Amino acid sequence: MLTVIGCGNLTRSDDGVGVVVARTVGAALTPAQRERVAVFDAGTDGMGVMYRARGASALIVVDASRIGVAPGSIHEVPGAELEAAPPSSFTLHDFRWDHALYVGRRLYGSDFPRDTRVFLIEAADLSFGLRLSAPVEAAAARVAELILERVAGAGSSHDRA
Repeated sequence: MLTVIGCGNLTRSDDGVGVVVARTVGAALTPAQRERVAVFDAGTDGMGVMYRARGASALIVVDASRIGVAPGSIHEVPGAELEAAPPSSFTLHDFRWDHALYVGRRLYGSDFPRDTRVFLIEAADLSFGLRLSAPVEAAAARVAELILERVAGAGSSHDRA
């Protein structure tokens, strides 16, 4: 099963882009596609990413980024390149999706997806707000389209998705 997980905070403007993409993809799936594709809104819950990814044959994570490039820029990166060991901490608030990829792979072994892709969309505005900026909204639509193309192209072979 392909699992798509959107991350972010919908009350922080462009930070919610991953959730928006996940909702868009989920709403567009056909009944047949829903049998082989799971879509989740993880919000800012890194542990949720780890638990939802367990048992998936492939994983797509979508989140906002802030690396200083043009707002709305889309980066598709293999998950293995973004895995990061979690910091020593006494709170789960510090446990992000990149930590979930690292820990999940070590904790669940072969029951954690090897085929992991991450879509990062460069944010323009991370202030309090309920709307995406125009360039990020356009990028969200494009990423949803790319994911849906993979789902459609995979046909009955969900391992290629």
